[in-house]
Amino acid sequence: VRFDHVSKAFGPLTVLDDISFEIPTGQAFCLLGRSGTGRSVTLRHIVGLVQPDSGNVFVEDRDITTLSRRELSEVRKHMGFLFQNAALFDSMSVGENVAFPMRRHTEWSEAEIRERATRKLTDVGLEQEFDKMPADLSGGMKKRAGLARALALDPPILLVDEPSAGLDPITAAEIDGLLVKTKQAGTTLVVVTHNIPSARVVGDTFGVLHGGRMLAAGPIETLDDSDEPMVQAFMRS
Repeated sequence: VRFDHVSKAFGPLTVLDDISFEIPTGQAFCLLGRSGTGRSVTLRHIVGLVQPDSGNVFVEDRDITTLSRRELSEVRKHMGFLFQNAALFDSMSVGENVAFPMRRHTEWSEAEIRERATRKLTDVGLEQEFDKMPADLSGGMKKRAGLARALALDPPILLVDEPSAGLDPITAAEIDGLLVKTKQAGTTLVVVTHNIPSARVVGDTFGVLHGGRMLAAGPIETLDDSDEPMVQAFMRS
């Protein structure tokens, strides 16, 4: 994933101002910053839900700002998305939630889909919850189910929005462990978070957004040694 001088404004508000960064394959990039600083807008650019006013966004060496809707749909099949609140479909069982991308994007048999969905739930420790409804799950279990759904098609890229939001420290650490395991399997991660301890566990490279600008980017040592007051405040938190 690569951003090349991307800028985006909504009316008079500039959300991203000449943003550039690159995420190597198989690494985790943690995007840090206060709420409302453009982190989620950055994720929306990666999936093509938002187009930049200037600059280019590359996913797997393809400039997605130039793609047709059909071409963009194909690129999106290479990405999974773990939403902040898991965003499970309330009317579907946990297993059917995980099976949903398979039904939509593959021609696998029902037996294949169920076997694969069960395997994905097993990977996140929810093999016994296949037939439960999302309302019967705790917050941490919903997040894990959301991760299983996001990885249903083994996407090479996983986008994660605030993985520890609303979770107790022990459950948050479990989610961090699952993300690290996912990265070690070769998946590229883009993680939006304000949880610095979590970011230190998951991330390989980091960026701090503030006022639409990337104040610092690089390995954790670069951020720890930054002279920017906002970066210092974040890294000490």
